[in-house]
Amino acid sequence: MFGTSYTRVGIEPSGMGASDHDHDHGAEPVTDGVHDNSWSVNLELPRHESDRERVVAEAIDAIDHTAPGNHVNLVTHGAHGHPETYLFDALDEHAPASTWEYVEQCGCGGHVTRVHVE
Repeated sequence: MFGTSYTRVGIEPSGMGASDHDHDHGAEPVTDGVHDNSWSVNLELPRHESDRERVVAEAIDAIDHTAPGNHVNLVTHGAHGHPETYLFDALDEHAPASTWEYVEQCGCGGHVTRVHVE
């Protein structure tokens, strides 16, 4: 049910690295370097509104560009609804050693999910 607090506790890493996934969904990179700090990625731009696959691909790219010990806030477009319907399973699959939590719905209708990179 929406409005519920969501938190996923990390599990043992699978040994799968970023090179084991195809991230080319035609998405422009959300960043060109690794963030050695906590940061937020804006996945609410017009290009995200009609492209759920792009939102997921760029969210995964943002995680891959976050140094261990930091977090990235994934701010997703409200047009796709609550991220439990499309993003949470992708986070579990791509970043099994990281933890994530649903933070809140923004006033504009978007959603914030925080991923703690391990």
